[in-house]
Amino acid sequence: MTLRWKIEDTIFDSLYEADVWADSIGNEMYARLYDGYDTPDYKVAYSLAFRLAGMKGFRVFTKTMRDNDNNRRYKVWVEYS
Repeated sequence: MTLRWKIEDTIFDSLYEADVWADSIGNEMYARLYDGYDTPDYKVAYSLAFRLAGMKGFRVFTKTMRDNDNNRRYKVWVEYS
């Protein structure tokens, strides 16, 4: 199964801003536009994983990776049940 990823490079200053952003991404994932989200901002990944875990029918996965420049990237994805 191929996952559809939304990849962005935005980093927010506050957890509040990241949570508002994660809410919109969660809605897109709930609508099944994307299966996963890739971001350099741990605040967005944290908020998104928390929000998705509260949605019925989702199994949430997270992973921290390094890109080619050795910068951290955070991935959050779901499997539908």
